[in-house]
Amino acid sequence: MTRLQARGLTVGYGDLPVLQGVDLDIAEGKVTTIIGPNGCGKSTLLRTMARLLKPTAGEVLLDGEPIPRLHTRDIARRMALLPQTPVAPDGLLVRDLVGRGRHPHQRWFRQWSPDDEQVVDEALAMTDTVSLRDRPIDQLSGGQRQRAWIAMTLAQDTPLMLLDEPTTYLDLAHQVEVLDLVSRLNRERGRTVVMVLHDLNLAARYSDHVVVMRQGRIVCSGSPAEVFTASTLDDVFGLSADVLHDPRTGLPVVVPISHTPVPGTEPVGPEQTEGDLSHVPHP
Repeated sequence: MTRLQARGLTVGYGDLPVLQGVDLDIAEGKVTTIIGPNGCGKSTLLRTMARLLKPTAGEVLLDGEPIPRLHTRDIARRMALLPQTPVAPDGLLVRDLVGRGRHPHQRWFRQWSPDDEQVVDEALAMTDTVSLRDRPIDQLSGGQRQRAWIAMTLAQDTPLMLLDEPTTYLDLAHQVEVLDLVSRLNRERGRTVVMVLHDLNLAARYSDHVVVMRQGRIVCSGSPAEVFTASTLDDVFGLSADVLHDPRTGLPVVVPISHTPVPGTEPVGPEQTEGDLSHVPHP
């Protein structure tokens, strides 16, 4: 089943087209990752699918319905968006930010409830932000702030999550923690996830489906093994790289080719870079 669809989507800022005739199906219960060079339209596509931007042509369908016809609260119960650079009011506490994720589920006759409190507590625990709950957002580090925003998105408790660069400001350990959490939400709770990532190896590790964009169009899509090829990386990113295979997972690993010799290593010929990671020399 397709959860979210873009049909002939064209979006522009003024006279400048950013997306040009994009068709995309987001499969239910899968993790779909959008990758591509800076400025290729990844975030614009995500924002348009979340109804934050109005297309000049084409349409977005949510569960088969044209998204402009849906009530904003109805969309917010079905789909949560973590934008690239979210902004919170000065002095807002972490617990209050996360609590805002519950607003779509409330009515004038049913305000804050024990169920809301439980969902917020779970979101704080899952993002390792319990100790930050009484601290103002604007006093946190970039990584702490990002985890608080992810907690708010989790508290919204929607079947579909759109995450625009969710690992921004996070060190590698926290990047892995966040993406492990995304994977658990998908595998254990059935959440459908669409995310934009810059790190190609993280995209290969955590995605069921990868969409590759360039200059406002989708170049190709498929499984990580289908998408991550040396020719695609060269064509889309202008990147010379070897694509190896992780011996633990069998997933592709992108190793950029440097033209500067690494101290203490011998040059590696092309015949030695095919296969798995065991062929990579260690200094």
